[in-house]
Amino acid sequence: MSKKKSRRQTPLRSNGRKTGGRSSLAHTARKATKLEAGAQPAVGQQQRSLGKQTGHPDSKQARIIAILRTAGGATIEAMTRATGWQQHSVRGFLAGVVRKKLGLNLVSTAAEGGRVYRIAHGTDAHVAAKATRAA
Repeated sequence: MSKKKSRRQTPLRSNGRKTGGRSSLAHTARKATKLEAGAQPAVGQQQRSLGKQTGHPDSKQARIIAILRTAGGATIEAMTRATGWQQHSVRGFLAGVVRKKLGLNLVSTAAEGGRVYRIAHGTDAHVAAKATRAA
């Protein structure tokens, strides 16, 4: 004969209800609170904007993007000095945020002082992308 498996007992609150797990009533209420068009958000809720979030203008990410938007671009060394990040963190930011999340056209070219990265604009973006693929 096999033993019955005992269930884990959850402690009781002072009012006699069990603790642990989500209250189905609170979970359903949380799910159902969606803002209608023109309605004001409830206290403690934030209304999400539909456009892209810009972030803080003085953040490290904003500094790197501003450097990359200049005509000369920037090396990884210059970006590490501007932010205090390590080289691998800057490379991860370039690949993950600049290229993937923001969808900007990041172009890198080899130079004497190291590889130079910049964000290409408009028609030169297509030309730069083709030149990068050809190389």
